[in-house]
Amino acid sequence: MRKMKDSGIEWIGQIPEDWQLSKIGAVYDERNTNVSDKDYTPLSVTKQGVVPQLETAAKTDNGDNRKLIKKNDFVINSRSDRRGSCGISELDGSCSLINTVLKPRNNMCNKYYNYIFHSDLFSDEFYRWGNGIVDDLWSTKWSEMKRIYIPYPSLATQSRIADYLDEKCGEIDRYIEKQQQIIEKLKAYKQTVITEAVTKGLDPTVPMKDSGIEWIGMIPAHWKVAKLANLFSFIGGYAFNSDIYVPETNNQIIRIGNVKNNLLLFDSNPVYISDDFAKQVERFRLQVDDILFTMTGTKGKRDYFYTLIIDSSHLQTKKLYLNQRVGCFRKKGEIFPAYYNYLLKDSRILDSIFLYETGTANQGNLGIETINRTKVHLPPYDEQVDIALYLSKKCDAIDKAIFEREDVINNFTEYKKSFIYEAVTGKIEV
Repeated sequence: MRKMKDSGIEWIGQIPEDWQLSKIGAVYDERNTNVSDKDYTPLSVTKQGVVPQLETAAKTDNGDNRKLIKKNDFVINSRSDRRGSCGISELDGSCSLINTVLKPRNNMCNKYYNYIFHSDLFSDEFYRWGNGIVDDLWSTKWSEMKRIYIPYPSLATQSRIADYLDEKCGEIDRYIEKQQQIIEKLKAYKQTVITEAVTKGLDPTVPMKDSGIEWIGMIPAHWKVAKLANLFSFIGGYAFNSDIYVPETNNQIIRIGNVKNNLLLFDSNPVYISDDFAKQVERFRLQVDDILFTMTGTKGKRDYFYTLIIDSSHLQTKKLYLNQRVGCFRKKGEIFPAYYNYLLKDSRILDSIFLYETGTANQGNLGIETINRTKVHLPPYDEQVDIALYLSKKCDAIDKAIFEREDVINNFTEYKKSFIYEAVTGKIEV
């Protein structure tokens, strides 16, 4: 068994007796050359490494004020809100000034340190050396980074560990990718099951007819088509002013960030109102069987019009009130909302709704007039119930299979992180 010693550095812990420590500044030099993105291809620094600039990257008009990156440089984002965004560049290019570009010195293995810098414990240490004006946003400059201690085994050991991790992590990544592919297939299967049931019913032998609506197509002959406005009353949100927010009460305002598909996120930046003010906005209070949905998001991204049903569990301890740009459908007459919660996720129905999306270059909006006039399927009430119950059971089984594979992915991801840390600090011998 190899002999170990205390490194004296908390995040590193014990290292092999023949290993040394080094400061980052003795292993890398900073490359701090200003260039223009007209001369050097813009690159983005992500958790997956250094890649051609992403479409979603924040862009400025000052393209002449960027940092030079040369192939084989190591680049790390200095801001704590971009934790884990770093990697070795395979390209010459340019990056935002918020990144630190490092040129590897001689007698070191860049891949070995790439593994170190991606570890969670190093990230904790890296941002501990930073400075910031708010608690959750820190920036670590090169002047601090270069003073951080890192393991420094022999070059042969660095290369051996890097090669070993390339092989083992590649095996883990391939296994995770297979699990992810299975998840995507399960999600596609789930959507197919939902679409077939909500648009054609549960009896495959039933006679069909043309609905007369392009995006609806063929429907069971005994079904009808109706506008959403004829099936539901729409309740729009109230424009709550932040001045009236109070410490936690039983009266919570439901905002856009609280609503996902079939998921109500109570703990996502919750805000509350007093009992007295709640009485004034009683007509915006949610009820059991309301279909909640969001009306604003990113234009062209379809990251809104998420829907979910309010059930008794949501209202056990809280009264919920609609904020502006969040709305709900409240059923009229003999309507089973759970069926329509499934139907409103059908891609063809969404196509017909988002066709009339408005807004600015970045913000998309849906108007209630567009939503209300959307025509949808109208099966008999008993079939609505049967379809919803069938889908609940079927989707629960599919969701369970998805969850099991997501759990496997999470476990292997955590194992990989731990495995890398143990290898790069010499706690396991490779």
